[in-house]
Amino acid sequence: MRRFSPWLPVLLLLSGTAYLLPQFAPDSVPDLLQLPAPSAAPALPGELPPETLALFEKTRPSAVRVESLNARTGTGGIGTGFFIDGGGQLLTAYHVVSDGQLFRVTTLSGRSYQAQVTAFDAAADVALLQVRGGGNFPYLNLATRAPRVRETVLAIGNSGGDFLQPRRGRLLRLNVAAGRADFPQGTLEMTAPLAPGDSGGPIIDGNGQAIGVVSYVRQDSSGQTRTSYAVPVTEGNALIAELRAGARRDTPVVGLVFDPNHSGLTDPPGAVVLRVARGSPAERAGLQGCRTDAEGNLTGLGDAILSVNGVSTPDADAFITQVQRRRIGDTVQLSVLRGKERLAVQLTLAARRSVQDLNTPSSASPCSPT
Repeated sequence: MRRFSPWLPVLLLLSGTAYLLPQFAPDSVPDLLQLPAPSAAPALPGELPPETLALFEKTRPSAVRVESLNARTGTGGIGTGFFIDGGGQLLTAYHVVSDGQLFRVTTLSGRSYQAQVTAFDAAADVALLQVRGGGNFPYLNLATRAPRVRETVLAIGNSGGDFLQPRRGRLLRLNVAAGRADFPQGTLEMTAPLAPGDSGGPIIDGNGQAIGVVSYVRQDSSGQTRTSYAVPVTEGNALIAELRAGARRDTPVVGLVFDPNHSGLTDPPGAVVLRVARGSPAERAGLQGCRTDAEGNLTGLGDAILSVNGVSTPDADAFITQVQRRRIGDTVQLSVLRGKERLAVQLTLAARRSVQDLNTPSSASPCSPT
């Protein structure tokens, strides 16, 4: 049984945006390094044009499966990454590794290596890992030119139980604004059919260069992927230069997971709390999530956050925007609606990586009416 951790739910009415959260490994496997290596040669999904097949065969050895384990909770996830030099540096999506402490990288040959996070930019959703041991890895050069709208692109990923398989599409738009405040902005929009497990994989142009790192998707009301998005990367740009220099840029959080079914629907409207992360500033401040009965039915909404430092936050996205405009260590004043009672709550913003419970699936009901 695979475990999926969807704390980032659909917020839009007709379409939703969601991170390609990694596919989660079975709870019965507490040690990431004991997970079996995948098969290196499953059948290709569908027919690829000859030029795309040649590109896939050339670039596939540079991509890897990335496994992340949270040693505290015993849960782990599977994403994708790709080498950017022969010495074992690789890029992946930050959300693939944000909750982990132990990491394993598996190459096309089936060899596995331990790795460590050496740099990350949480707002850009990109992380740099370094493989321990080994060397002389096949790698992708980063793009030296700007991507072009309508060009064919190739993604390589690990979704759906696949191992380093191709996902082909076209580049639709550049510099796209995300539909959510907590997603990376200025992304590449594509038609490639991406899914959980593809996060962190490369987007490759016709020259065999990486132009992006897979991050999130937009879904329709039935949950089908309509468009997919990648953080653009080019050789020598500020993001890559700072990661190679060891930058560790986190984002401020309070430790709340929001309820997509009720945020914005309270009176007055506010960001409704689904769950409070353990050990977070929100927990220390006494904020409360939803309540359910023994059968998991909703019996009471969580707190609704009405404002941050006097600025109205009528829904979860507005609240996240206000928090991300501030810095780690800042103290903020929240106006909170609990039932019919108004509360004033003060707390100090923490670094996202210090709150290890945000992406951990809750054992409680998702607080949606049954």
